[in-house]
Amino acid sequence: MSDSLKILVAQLNPIVGDIDGNLEMARKTLKEGASRGADLVVFAEMFLLGYPPEDLVLKPSAVDDCMHAARELARESVDLPAFVIGSPWAEEGALYNSAVYCAGGKVEARYDKQQLPNYGVFDEQRLFDKGTSPAVIVELKGVKIGLAICEDVWFERVPRATRAAGAELFIIPNGSPWRRSIHQERAEAFDRWSGLGMPYIFVNQVGGQDELVFDGGSYVTNTTHGERCGLIGQFVSGTELVEFDLESRKLVLKDEGCRLDHDGWHMEYRAATLALGDYVNKNKFPGVVLGMSGGIDSALTAAIAVDALGADRVWCVMLPSKYTSSDSLEDAKACAEALGARYDIINIRPGVNALDEMLAEQFEGLEANTTEENIQSRLRAVTLMALSNKFGHMVVTTGNKSEMAVGYATLYGDMCGGYNALKDFYKTEVFELCKWRNLNHPDGALGPTGEVIPERIITKPPSAELREDQKDEDSLPPYDQLDDILRGLVDEEEDIREIMARGHDEATVKRIEHLLYLAEYKRRQAPPGVKVGGKNFGRDRRYPITNRFRDD
Repeated sequence: MSDSLKILVAQLNPIVGDIDGNLEMARKTLKEGASRGADLVVFAEMFLLGYPPEDLVLKPSAVDDCMHAARELARESVDLPAFVIGSPWAEEGALYNSAVYCAGGKVEARYDKQQLPNYGVFDEQRLFDKGTSPAVIVELKGVKIGLAICEDVWFERVPRATRAAGAELFIIPNGSPWRRSIHQERAEAFDRWSGLGMPYIFVNQVGGQDELVFDGGSYVTNTTHGERCGLIGQFVSGTELVEFDLESRKLVLKDEGCRLDHDGWHMEYRAATLALGDYVNKNKFPGVVLGMSGGIDSALTAAIAVDALGADRVWCVMLPSKYTSSDSLEDAKACAEALGARYDIINIRPGVNALDEMLAEQFEGLEANTTEENIQSRLRAVTLMALSNKFGHMVVTTGNKSEMAVGYATLYGDMCGGYNALKDFYKTEVFELCKWRNLNHPDGALGPTGEVIPERIITKPPSAELREDQKDEDSLPPYDQLDDILRGLVDEEEDIREIMARGHDEATVKRIEHLLYLAEYKRRQAPPGVKVGGKNFGRDRRYPITNRFRDD
């Protein structure tokens, strides 16, 4: 008998609904564990079905298939390491989010999640029943191991009950989405019970799933969250063997490579890249196509796409009208060339002229207004969708959170697309991300090093170029002011008086609040985009479309 319990931590990227594929991934990982001498392999929360399953988990056949897969995997693994794997589990009319422990060819124990999150992006109380066992302990090589799942350890009750039941080691499968505040949030929650002196292993999934992205970030620690030892890394798949020393009853921590990255632009860029890449790849698109305007939003979107998919799968299309400046034409081409992506020009002026002629009788005697601007935007959308339909590439839209907030976007125009990589980034953050990318090459990026976004794109005044000499600030406050107001209204749910106290004009704040509420109908029809902040549009923030509330 060796002097340690060897545990293979599996930080993998399951696909929601791909039960056969996830099962095969688990099979390969168990064989890897056996070859590396592991006694136990630990997978993430809801691994067999994928997380979050949303209402897919309410389909009985999906749950049955997962339970069958878990039992089949257990039978196949009689001579392989024991394992813990996440799966939905139905029993006596109840449906649980479970972690099953399998050893010796069968399911030996099951822990059912007790703390079901029902806030922000989570909706588990509608989907699952709460587990009733205060603690589940399994024993392997003489070590008493307690099990819990994700949200269970954000509160003290389950960890304390597990320790009181005699657990020497705590294993926690997770489906914990990344956001820019996640490390601080986890530290504050987990350190409430770290005084129990119970070593624990945090195993998280990695990958993009619609609006969510998971960083992995799996780690081990003998004490507090602050002293955690990172295992595989963040935003990457992989496995790592850790040991629990049978004499000291402690986890053996690596001397090097333990540090997990702090939050920052590098994390946010990698999150956006992984989310877009997985959305495209998991939905089996050959690549993406986007409107390359010569502006900062499309430039950053193109960079993220190239870094996620490779330049050969990104198609940038400039769609000029009579208002498109020569600078924009030059900048769009320069950016696409710097990224190595395909670049084409399709002039929309013939289409605009055709619509002018078609609508001449109905519009006779009327002044031009946003109608003519929106026609241009919608013609671009029709063109991009035609390319998408003909060649299979998914249209990526390029609007940022500031624009989505106040409706400074054309429904069925520049909002048209299958995914929006910038949906949760305010305009000021877009500028910072561009500057960061020009100075850095992200880990795992498939795009080139060096300056990929021409400097003029970053420094010139933003413009939709839908009318002569148009600037964004003709319609909106400067973006640093606008974004501060929006963070107050959206992320913090502040009263307008709190925002005005920071020096903002009352009329401006009220106008932005009005635009925010007014644009809800547009956001309901917008494509999904990755969540990076505390409150994104869609999964987090769901306001009524018909809504007359305004702060006094």
